[in-house]
Amino acid sequence: MVLASSFVSHIELVWTSPEAKAWYDGLSTFCRVLHFDKAGVGLSDPVPKVRSLEDRATEIEAVMDAAGFDSAVLMGISEGGPAAILFAATRPDRVKSLVLAGTFARTQLTWDDLDRSPTEIADRLRAVQGDDEYASTPEQLAKLQSLLRMVKTGWGSGEALRVLLPSVRSSAQLGMMERMSASPGMARATLESAFRIDVRPALSAISVPTLVIHAIGDPVPIQGGRYLADHIAGARMVEVRGVDHVPWVSAPDQINAAIEDFLTGSHGASTRSHRVLRTVLFSDIVASTARAADMGDERWRATLQRLGEVTTERAARFGGTVVKGTGDGHLLTFEGPTQAIRCAEALRTDAEPLGVDIRVGVHTGECEIIDDDIGGIAVHIAARICSEAAAGQIIVSSTIRDLVVGSGIGFEDHGLCELRGVPGKWQLLSVDSRGPLPESAEAALVSVPTPSPGTAMKRTDRAVAGMARRAPWLLRGLSRLAPSGPVR
Repeated sequence: MVLASSFVSHIELVWTSPEAKAWYDGLSTFCRVLHFDKAGVGLSDPVPKVRSLEDRATEIEAVMDAAGFDSAVLMGISEGGPAAILFAATRPDRVKSLVLAGTFARTQLTWDDLDRSPTEIADRLRAVQGDDEYASTPEQLAKLQSLLRMVKTGWGSGEALRVLLPSVRSSAQLGMMERMSASPGMARATLESAFRIDVRPALSAISVPTLVIHAIGDPVPIQGGRYLADHIAGARMVEVRGVDHVPWVSAPDQINAAIEDFLTGSHGASTRSHRVLRTVLFSDIVASTARAADMGDERWRATLQRLGEVTTERAARFGGTVVKGTGDGHLLTFEGPTQAIRCAEALRTDAEPLGVDIRVGVHTGECEIIDDDIGGIAVHIAARICSEAAAGQIIVSSTIRDLVVGSGIGFEDHGLCELRGVPGKWQLLSVDSRGPLPESAEAALVSVPTPSPGTAMKRTDRAVAGMARRAPWLLRGLSRLAPSGPVR
């Protein structure tokens, strides 16, 4: 089992909690468990910018490769859930089963909501989302507001984690966990990157057995878990009593029993299909008939051949696959949207010396793998989006924008469009015409990394960090001796 955990973590400090160790010990009776600190938090190195959801999914694959896990059960907890969902949808060959705990498909609040009343926020979300069945209550939204406020103005005091873990009695322990897991800037930036998480388009592409677990009183609304269970084919939902956000505090024994039954009993049977989540890219030469007439047959054939070679080279560089040529364009697929957009930018640049202008359409959605070809509605949508682009434009669906938050890619509104043969109106965006950052600008970003957790740690925190590494059992013993009431 691979655990993709919440927006902050510390893989050594967690072992000083008797509750966490007992929960991990329970898992290890039927799983070999791998957990890790994502880039930028805990013991991982600082990063130049907050990682995108696609980067997070890539991290999961990286730690699996390092541990020698060809395939594994994937458990996404809290903010780790969307990354786990994206990975399971794009790499089903490496995921045996999916367990989602206390998580969601999309986030609901932003910093601007700190100035609004919970009732006002609830009304706005209901108007935008139009699904009362999964709507959060004002009381639930008030808890999320408290979390945002504490992350923004009080990180390191323990009050942010107290919102998520009201049953944990020691504020000193929670404050230390905050300071050792992330710097204040990293905590704010990570939370801000989550504001636009939306993996709803990936849910229908999940073909592995899925278990959704959520505590009824979790500060992250249980409606998010119910939405996941209702929109992932064959998913099983387990609701447990509890008010805390992590499984080792809310009904840990019941949660472990549910996971063991799911993985070792009949619920673990495979239901795989050829459905996968893919980013589809269509490229097309603008005014190709006129250009062919200007160039003549021989030169035109040479131009098309060279464009095909360039497309194959660029696809390989950015981790994509050229599925087929379309006469004067190409159909490519990628496991993630960021690489698809970078490839499109490179193709646009490479086409200019050949004397042609290309346009590109990109969409992420569920696809059907058919031998060496690909089909499904996502392919048709990408083709229709491409037809909406002008010379030199890269047009994407709003789904793409939601999946590349944190990548540094900018977008401009392209308006609501009706796509021929596709129901409804679609919000389209054009990739910022300025293209990718020059190498010098990217180097400048790398030279100013996000501060590591060490910048916020006190001297006592450093002492505890050393003890957590060398003698976590001692800290667990001290924790058991702590008074039963809150420690301020």
